[in-house]
Amino acid sequence: MVSVRNVAKERLVAGEFAIGVGLRQARTVDIGKIMKAAGYDFIFIDMEHNSMSIDLAAQISVAAQDAGITPIVRVPGFEHFHASRALDAGAQGIVVPHVDTAEVAARMVANCRYPPLGHRSVTGALPQLNFATPPMAEWTAAINQATLLILMIESPEAVENVDAIAAVPGFDVLLVGTNDLCIEMGIPGQPEHPKVVAAFERIIAACRAHGKYAGLGGVYVPPLMQRYLAMGFRLVLAGSDLSLMLAAASERAAAVRAMPLG
Repeated sequence: MVSVRNVAKERLVAGEFAIGVGLRQARTVDIGKIMKAAGYDFIFIDMEHNSMSIDLAAQISVAAQDAGITPIVRVPGFEHFHASRALDAGAQGIVVPHVDTAEVAARMVANCRYPPLGHRSVTGALPQLNFATPPMAEWTAAINQATLLILMIESPEAVENVDAIAAVPGFDVLLVGTNDLCIEMGIPGQPEHPKVVAAFERIIAACRAHGKYAGLGGVYVPPLMQRYLAMGFRLVLAGSDLSLMLAAASERAAAVRAMPLG
C-alpha cells in the first residue's frame, strides 16, 4: 500500500495546530530544514506576492519533504497549470487566493485532485513518491489523500458565500487572509474590529459544519492571535521570513545602539 506523509495534515487530523511560516525572501533549499528546526510544521511558499520562480519553489519543496516539513505553495491565480506544476514538482499543498464563490472552489478541487475527486492530469515519477512507480490507482489515491488544498477567504463576498464554499467536497482548509479582508471591508489594518470577529465566527462555523479546517493568516500580534486561535482556528500562518528577520534584526540593532561606548 502506497503511503505519503504530510506533517501539517497529520497535525490537523490529530486535532493539533499546524503552524507555518511564509517564505518571501528565502532563496536557498536549506530553508525547510531551518524552519523545521525552528519548530514549524509547514513552509508557505508565496508565489502570489514575490518573484520566486517555479524552478526554485520546486527545489525548496523537494528539500523540505526530506527535512520532514510540509511544502505548501500559494499560487498566483486560478489557471490549472499554476497548481499542477507546483504539485508535480514536489509541493504537498496548494493555497489558492481570493476564492469568493463555491464555483471557484469546485474549479480548484478539479485542478488539484486526481480522478475521481477532480481532473488533475497524471504524470509519472513524482518527488512525493521518491520517484517510485507503484500501481497508478494506488499512488493517485495516496497523493489525493496527502495533499492539502487550502482556499483563501479574503473578501466580504467570500464571507457571505462561506457556507456554500465550505460545502464543496475535496478541499481541506479555509484560510482567512485577514489583511485583504480588512481592507475590502473598509477597515484597513484593524484585525481586532468587530466586523472581523463576526466574519471569523461565520467562517469557523462553516468549517465545522462541513468537516473543513479553519486557517488564520495576517494576525501576528500574540495576544490577538491567542484570542482568535481559541475560537477554533487550526492551521496557523505565524509570520514570514521577512517579518521575523526585520523584527529580530531591529531588536538586535537597537540593543547594540544602546550599549555604552568604550
